[in-house]
Amino acid sequence: MRVVSLVPGTTEALFALGLGAQVAGVTHECDHPPAARGLPRVTRSNLDLEGLDGGGIDASVGSALAEGRPLYSVDLEAIRVLEPDLVVAQDVCDVCAVSADDVRLPGIRVLRQHPHSLEDVLRDMAELASACGVDGGPLLAGLRRRIAAASAAGPRVRGVFLEWLDPPFPAGHWTADLLRLAGIEDPLATAGRPSAPVTWDAVREAAPEILLVAPCGLDEVSARREVERMGERIAGCGARRIAVFDGSAYFNRPGPRLVDSLELLVREVAREAR
Repeated sequence: MRVVSLVPGTTEALFALGLGAQVAGVTHECDHPPAARGLPRVTRSNLDLEGLDGGGIDASVGSALAEGRPLYSVDLEAIRVLEPDLVVAQDVCDVCAVSADDVRLPGIRVLRQHPHSLEDVLRDMAELASACGVDGGPLLAGLRRRIAAASAAGPRVRGVFLEWLDPPFPAGHWTADLLRLAGIEDPLATAGRPSAPVTWDAVREAAPEILLVAPCGLDEVSARREVERMGERIAGCGARRIAVFDGSAYFNRPGPRLVDSLELLVREVAREAR
């Protein structure tokens, strides 16, 4: 079985399922586990975002979408050369990864994944395992045990989780599930739906005790840079404390590390309760 993964979270799931040796190609954003970094890249970004801050990135992406310009390009010929038995793509977010609609490969099976909740992510991993002819039971059982342990009854805190800062995007899709399981009451989170921008007044009116920041696609260093840049706005929301995460590694990708993300949130809640 040879697999091309066009979704970073799927790449992580393939390696977690013990299928790393079968992964023939990945996206330009697939960087975990480290072994994935050396695999052939079959996508590229069409936007030059180097040096832009969060507001500039949002404007550039918004302009491209408004004009109907694709954010990414996929090299279909390179995929054909790799001779995969299966290509895995997504149709959840046009901003985050190549759309499954852009993958037209006659004679090659394309598995479309479209998770909107944590349960969807787990189901997609089971479907992926089945499509690859392996038993996903042990991996899924382990992840579910960790979810159950992390979401045991404990302290609760009022918070707001932001997936972007300029403008502020609150939690959507599976992140809302993670917040609920961790004991974080977030009035701006929208479970099972895409995140949509709000105002900083809305963040302030939500009265968060803790502000959780994990900008989509940014590592922790870049996220902290954005927090510093937006310091006045953040201070105005009234939160007692700010927790900054590597969103690209933990919260943004629908894959096994969402369980790590839940455990990170639980630690923040415990820290807040002390």
